[in-house]
Amino acid sequence: MNDSPSAASSDPAIPAEAILSQLPDAVVCSDTAGTIRLWNAAAEKLFGFSAAETLGQNLDIMIPERFRRAHWIGFERAVQTGRVAHEGEVRLTRATHKDGRRLYVDITFGLVKGTDGSVIGVVSTARLAEPPGQVE
Repeated sequence: MNDSPSAASSDPAIPAEAILSQLPDAVVCSDTAGTIRLWNAAAEKLFGFSAAETLGQNLDIMIPERFRRAHWIGFERAVQTGRVAHEGEVRLTRATHKDGRRLYVDITFGLVKGTDGSVIGVVSTARLAEPPGQVE
């Protein structure tokens, strides 16, 4: 029996859209200008904004004001160099909920590259985290 994911199967392919919509982690993808292009159901739950409210908006919608400057410096550096400073690492940071609450989130970042290798977007996954000092 061949368990390889590339093995022929009678099962239909699982659409990426179904995976993204049902993934338990928030997935947010923006273009290289920081305009939100993808916002899954888990992002709606975590941040409180519907996809309709965020698509076409700037990432600042979920970034606390005091962190924005540092965020944009890192964002622009990653887009220009094609490298994320903490690639593959889960980072604890703050985010803003629609109702104004400040959240602690575990977040990862990655770059979306076109077929020619150029950066065409930035993607992140996030989940609610415990505030520092509250982990048992």
